[in-house]
Amino acid sequence: MVKTAALVLAGGRGIRAGSAMPKQYREIAGTPLLREALRVFVNHPAIDMVGVVIHPDDEARYENAATGMRLLPPVFGGETRQESSFNGLRALSDFAPDNVLIHDGARPFVAPDTISRVVNALSNDSAVLAAVPVTDTIKREKSDGTVGATVDRSGLWRAQTPQGFNYEIIMLAHERFRSQSLTDDAAVAEAAGHVVRLVEGNEDNFKVTAPEDFKRAERQISASRGGPLGETRVGSGFDVHRFQPGESVILCGVEIPHDQGLAGHSDADVGMHALTDAILGAICESDIGTYFPPSDPRWLNASSEIFLAKAAELVAQRGGSILHLDVTLICEYPKIGPYRDRMRSRLSEILALDMGRVSIKATTTERLGFTGRGEGIAGQATATILLR
Repeated sequence: MVKTAALVLAGGRGIRAGSAMPKQYREIAGTPLLREALRVFVNHPAIDMVGVVIHPDDEARYENAATGMRLLPPVFGGETRQESSFNGLRALSDFAPDNVLIHDGARPFVAPDTISRVVNALSNDSAVLAAVPVTDTIKREKSDGTVGATVDRSGLWRAQTPQGFNYEIIMLAHERFRSQSLTDDAAVAEAAGHVVRLVEGNEDNFKVTAPEDFKRAERQISASRGGPLGETRVGSGFDVHRFQPGESVILCGVEIPHDQGLAGHSDADVGMHALTDAILGAICESDIGTYFPPSDPRWLNASSEIFLAKAAELVAQRGGSILHLDVTLICEYPKIGPYRDRMRSRLSEILALDMGRVSIKATTTERLGFTGRGEGIAGQATATILLR
């Protein structure tokens, strides 16, 4: 099976963006720009691993921006973009990817279908460039600031990222041309004599460079969270499991010592089961039992992490992202409070979601009903997602 890595370059200083903080760590609509760029790759089903190249001075900023995401250890960049790419590619060698997509961390709006087009093109080509055709009239300037000529725009494209490559080919090309200053990784591949295939990018996939670009980015995110560029959906889920003899229960991925266990075909994690159904409901998919029927021996004693990850994968396939999760656990015992933050951390890790977007609450039924009588535990959940 082909293994594809994504390498996101975020080692620049971004001084043209008009701030002392490097632009990739500035927030747009409450989220670091870099996190927006990483999110699409982390959630894309065709990407097996994601690595990031950062500046040595930005370790703390990076850790904050990447909290909860499944990423390879960060790599320090070099003096130039080309050197940073080489450092990142060299670090990937331990993971032996077949292909690699290289993306600029200052482009937070790459669309999932753009990534898919690049990945699919690598089935037949060794170097692929996402780009958009030039549609504006192009003028060449003279030294005095006047128009010197009108340039024929036919066949002209504006290069974007991600740029995709056979890993061994681009690694060897970088090693060969390390002493030269080339503008991007596609240029490195060209210099090595490789044909670079063009695939369609997207106009929204712009590079945040100047102060006004942040205003555009804010408008784009605001529109995508309820305007014509996106749709916000909410789903709910509910699950119940009865107690059985045992020594612990698993709730939201955390094992909690208890004088009983929970009965179920899988690990009986009512929190994750309710949450999985909530996510599936938000995208109008079937329930958890359709994908993981209790009659299937494959799921006997299975970790519910598998179910939750599948729901997140379905969201990503729809070009969506999870915005917020809210889980309520209903029981008399065990006490949930001491484990609440561990549960939040585990869910955020599985879903590559900020821990600040995951809520875990607990309540009782004042000793009424089956949970009040200590016969089992119930869980209910709400998931808010954005479909683009």
